[in-house]
Amino acid sequence: MTITFIVALILSYLAGAVPFGLLFSRAVGKDVREEGSGNIGATNVNRVLGKKLGFLTLLCDIAKGFFPVYLVSTLLPEVPDRVLFVALCGLATVVGHMFPVYLGFKGGKGVATALGVFLFFSPPSILVALIVFIAVVAGSGFVSAGSLVVSALIPLFFWYFGAEVSTVVIAGIIGGLIWIKHSSNIGRLLRGEEKSWKTGKGA
Repeated sequence: MTITFIVALILSYLAGAVPFGLLFSRAVGKDVREEGSGNIGATNVNRVLGKKLGFLTLLCDIAKGFFPVYLVSTLLPEVPDRVLFVALCGLATVVGHMFPVYLGFKGGKGVATALGVFLFFSPPSILVALIVFIAVVAGSGFVSAGSLVVSALIPLFFWYFGAEVSTVVIAGIIGGLIWIKHSSNIGRLLRGEEKSWKTGKGA
């Protein structure tokens, strides 16, 4: 079981590390890391390459968070701490996106990949999270603000809808990592320099 656990963690990490945003940008002769915010995630791909590739990146980043935990959950036999095992694989996919071995451990901020993981464990939490995200982004004009608020609240949503304690804890860890990866955004928000999706300018 220990070997199975290690292999599943490694495969989950490698799946999460696939940089879809960069692959799509290279397919059209660009490097998304050299334009916009320099991030490989869907928001910057949308900004640099347009809505179609941005949306495709979003879907792929969500999928690479969802399917590893789905497959592990489906293939794993009933064992003690099964839910924790699957949740740790979900954490591994998010870590893979944030710190991909393929790109020298310099990756994205993990929001879409985390969304895929959270969607597997608690769909009702994701529904509420999306409503909160849309409300915050519409009100503030900042995608980063919506991501930060939702990542902070997602463990509470998990708890409210009766998720396993282990998944609530993992959700909290992932939320903390998202905040760490958004440190530059937090600084720009505090200085009023973060670009608004409405105007393309700082606050």
